[in-house]
Amino acid sequence: MKQLTKAEEDIMQVLWDLGEANVAAVIDELPEPKPAYNTVSTIIRILESKEFVDYRKEGRGHIYFPKLKKSEYSNQSINKLVDGYFQGSFKSMVSFFMKKNDISIQELESIMGEINKKENS
Repeated sequence: MKQLTKAEEDIMQVLWDLGEANVAAVIDELPEPKPAYNTVSTIIRILESKEFVDYRKEGRGHIYFPKLKKSEYSNQSINKLVDGYFQGSFKSMVSFFMKKNDISIQELESIMGEINKKENS
């Protein structure tokens, strides 16, 4: 799966939140300063060529929607992060975040509880 640029990811976040939208609706959801219509349209066409987005015709325009679930992309991105920076070790990643972000024992216990819940289901 291809990686997204920051601009592409911003637009995908909007499409994941909205479910579907035309270019104008995507622009409405983006923070100030708003990008130009042509810029957003071009990025959406790039997302379409990367097979992240599809569309249906509606009147004279297009309604765009994600072809990929947010959870699928998140999963792939996390795996790439772990492989690239932590030699494929989730343990190393958790250890890194514990040291750098000062995770409390309560937060760690909560994470372990979630992991145990998932294992038992």
